[in-house]
Amino acid sequence: MDAPLNIDDLETADLESTSTDDAEWIGGYFAYGGNGADKSVVIYFAVPPGKRLGRHTDTAEETQYILAGSGQILLDDGPKPIKAGDVIVLTEGTRHDLHNTGDEDLRVIGFFAAPKVSQLWTDEVWPGDLKVTSSPNS
Repeated sequence: MDAPLNIDDLETADLESTSTDDAEWIGGYFAYGGNGADKSVVIYFAVPPGKRLGRHTDTAEETQYILAGSGQILLDDGPKPIKAGDVIVLTEGTRHDLHNTGDEDLRVIGFFAAPKVSQLWTDEVWPGDLKVTSSPNS
């Protein structure tokens, strides 16, 4: 095992949707298949106040741990409130979005049950005409 990884040392990217004006997040990968993990992916992301992550599905089951902030998880059956300390399990292919309704960043660690993962965005397009974002090994 290498030394523990810390959020403060994580290389992150800022993403703002080019197709909608309310989707924005910052994030980066702690580990993925072949880089600190063999059979999983771990991501950190933060959604600023008033923004949302963007509606999408993932190619692997995701467990989200809400580190800080509050908001809503937006699912097909409607929005549900979320807050720091909550754990959310999203099976592969579940459409979801996170909306930050609080006054601080909504900070999340996501654990994917596969060595690589792709997010398939419903409406969002990210810089570079990306409709798909993925772990670095994809």
